[in-house]
Amino acid sequence: MWQEEPDQGRQGELATVSAKKEICQVCGNGIAAGAKRCPYCNSIQEETERPADLRTKFYQKTVNLEQGRPTVEQALARLKRELVAARQEKIRIVTLIHGYGSSGKGGVIRQECRKTLDYLRRCGEIHTVIRGEDFHRRQGSTKHVLSCFPELYRHPHLNHKNKGITLVQLY
Repeated sequence: MWQEEPDQGRQGELATVSAKKEICQVCGNGIAAGAKRCPYCNSIQEETERPADLRTKFYQKTVNLEQGRPTVEQALARLKRELVAARQEKIRIVTLIHGYGSSGKGGVIRQECRKTLDYLRRCGEIHTVIRGEDFHRRQGSTKHVLSCFPELYRHPHLNHKNKGITLVQLY
């Protein structure tokens, strides 16, 4: 699937750049056309004769909420923006990187992010929330998501009990 990459203009307005991108076959993030390896999940991209938009029906995106060392409020605002954008792009699985925090008991961004996701799940805005430490092929909700999206068996964080990530399944 070709996408146009948004770019910040001089006065902070969004402008569209005509650089064409492809979608990573594993994580669903935009990568340079013809790239052999995804810079986000480090997966090798298979050569295929099929058009890029027919490579897979599964779309997954990884969002790093820690990038730029944001405040809690900035991270939560980005979380909400990214979930809205993912819905519009018909992405089904979003991997959120919120970090674990340096205190040894979980950072504030992680805690607030998970509270927000639990609230959105209870409200019916998102389907499933899987904490990184529960993202194991033998865990109940993970089993269900893996049965719906077998491509997640190639997810780099599966079975690693990573407390710094959370997966979200959208409707």
